[in-house]
Amino acid sequence: MQPWNSALSHLECGRCGTRYDADKPQNLCECGTPLLVRYDLDQVGRTVSTKDIAGRPNDLWRYHELLPVREQRNVVSLGEGMTPILPIRDYGTRIGVPNLLVKDEGLLPTGSFKARGAAVGISRALELGIERITMPTNGNAGAAWATYAARAGMKSLIVMPQEAPTITRMECAMAGARLYIVDGLIGDAGKIAGQAVADGWFNTSTLKEPYRIEGKKTMGLEIVEQLGWRMPDVIVYPTGGGVGLIGIRKALDELLTLGWLTGRLPKLVAVQASGVAPIVRAFEEGAETAEPWEDASTVAFGINVASALGDFLILSAIRDTGGTAVAVDDADILAHQAACAAAEGMLMCPEGAATLAAVAQLKDKGWLDGSEEVVVLNTGSDLKYPHTAAYDEPPLLAKDAVLPS
Repeated sequence: MQPWNSALSHLECGRCGTRYDADKPQNLCECGTPLLVRYDLDQVGRTVSTKDIAGRPNDLWRYHELLPVREQRNVVSLGEGMTPILPIRDYGTRIGVPNLLVKDEGLLPTGSFKARGAAVGISRALELGIERITMPTNGNAGAAWATYAARAGMKSLIVMPQEAPTITRMECAMAGARLYIVDGLIGDAGKIAGQAVADGWFNTSTLKEPYRIEGKKTMGLEIVEQLGWRMPDVIVYPTGGGVGLIGIRKALDELLTLGWLTGRLPKLVAVQASGVAPIVRAFEEGAETAEPWEDASTVAFGINVASALGDFLILSAIRDTGGTAVAVDDADILAHQAACAAAEGMLMCPEGAATLAAVAQLKDKGWLDGSEEVVVLNTGSDLKYPHTAAYDEPPLLAKDAVLPS
């Protein structure tokens, strides 16, 4: 077996290109832009092949050359990674896209894709000697980071909006986080978390540290490997802060550079709710950045992000791949969620169901012709969102009741 090795080289500003030392704790570039992790891809290409990857344990750490943790002893893991890609052909046929696949992130530890970013982010924080982390969160990210921080023996301070899912509050509290609830949205939670940063807690807010992207990037690496080291035609992603979309694009670029992947990139589609769609508006207006959305509201609470720090990276990923941005109504999200569960036995979270609504909309508008292989991301388990489930209560039967034939 090959020894553990990370090809981590340095950090680089996503806008101005300024380089930073990756072996010191870093947040944003001096220009206020997120930092991106860079690797010595020449080294990886010389020493590793896809066959080597195939022989490794079936988790996200199988890609350790393309991850930022230098020493294996610093890995903090709960078994995350390699979630299944499942066909939903019957439901896909119903909405006109029979080659529809779902990558189901709800099977990860803590029940959402946030476990990927937390695993890599906490592991790297531990390696860099960070002892206390803080973040604002819409729920799942805080739950994941609090859980992995507990496993690493680190302290966490989590701030979330009052409307965040109750179960994610419970996860944070059970993991020993110092938890605060704010009467407002994610931006209001960010202001409170900022006070903790001023008191010496390390800021792990979305894109304000560079390593969450690297964990999310593994979704892209896995999709390509699971499809036989090839790309689908389209990848559809529910987009709030957009870290996963940015990460998937980064993964594809690195694989192309390595030569492990050839051909045209899949079209990347950002899906937002019509009640909070700053990326969609900016895309349609041809803008390079997105103006904050006022009065943000959606049942898909994980994408209720009025202003994304990485907006320019999201928009670039969409445009560079010939993709698009789509807004869907809450009613359509819930309708597709229920219909897919009944047709396929797949209970998607509201954010994941938003991708189904988007695929149906894109087919109706002719952007998809129905022949494409489309991968959608179900970013979490709907068991964390019981309040969104719409169903008729079953009848209460007496113990000696006879069921109708």
